[in-house]
Amino acid sequence: MAHLPPSAAIFSPSVARAAASAAKDWSYVDSWLQRKFPGSSPPPFERNADTLRALMALASANEAADEERALIARLEAETLDQLRAHERQQQTQAEANQSAAATLQSAREAILTALEASLPREGQTALTALAALALQTGDPLPSPSSLGAELISLSASAATLEQTISRIRTLTAHIAREAAATSQLAAELRPPSPGHHHPDDDDGDGDGNGDGDAADPAAATTTTGSTTAARGAGYHPPPTLALQNLALQRQIKSLSSQIPALRDKAAALARSQGGVAPSPSLAQVREEEEAYLALLSLKEELDAQVRAFAGLPHDTELARRELEGLREELRRLEARRDEVFEGLVERETPRKPRR
Repeated sequence: MAHLPPSAAIFSPSVARAAASAAKDWSYVDSWLQRKFPGSSPPPFERNADTLRALMALASANEAADEERALIARLEAETLDQLRAHERQQQTQAEANQSAAATLQSAREAILTALEASLPREGQTALTALAALALQTGDPLPSPSSLGAELISLSASAATLEQTISRIRTLTAHIAREAAATSQLAAELRPPSPGHHHPDDDDGDGDGNGDGDAADPAAATTTTGSTTAARGAGYHPPPTLALQNLALQRQIKSLSSQIPALRDKAAALARSQGGVAPSPSLAQVREEEEAYLALLSLKEELDAQVRAFAGLPHDTELARRELEGLREELRRLEARRDEVFEGLVERETPRKPRR
């Protein structure tokens, strides 16, 4: 009805109701537009039914979104207030706990100070020893049971360490003895150093007349004795080495005398087997193993076939007769089975009534 002028007279009741509803909707839309966009309104040529429906839908969606946003904002504000109240409560409780802890600590310190002041000399000495022991063990809250367990553990550790030290000393002494024996053996096995020639043995005077050949006899005797001593200080074989060598030579001769007999025995064995059998190779061993496995599988198959004839006599005629008897019994049992099956079928088949 927006195309009708305001002063136009409407004589139809339905048209009047529609015009009133449209006017009410336009009033709602105009008020919403004024709230959202002050000083603006749709132009007269846009005031039609399609524009009204679009604006009504937009206004409804906008108000629903505004209500949802307001609800969320109110919920967030209430949650924030509750969190702040909880924080204030926790802070108050923490302050109360701190004050109570400070009061308890001061009361504890006062009690401990009074107890320490009232202790006798022996008690103070025992308390000092207990504190020193707690510091040594690193226990912040010592007790007699924990300190006793710690002392027992320390005693066990000390005993273990003492045993370890004793073993290390024994091992060190053994290593020292072995090192001394090794050094002595190395000194015995070291070859003697060659004797040093005296400078007077050669013509070392530089005059070229050869007078240096006449050396002092005493000096020569001393040099010879030192060389002999140096050679005598070298490695000496054990005295039983000659006997061992003789025994080994006798054993070698005895075994050498047995070689011809063993050769003759090997030749006779080879001749009895038709020649010298060469040593088999890996390929031959593998082929023989495969052949053996094939024969073994064939044997198993034949055994399975033979087991099917187990219980038959060894004579061929008797076995054939027994087999024929078994076949006759099998045919009789098959005929009996067929009769029973036919009787069962006739009994279970429904009969048709005669007309």
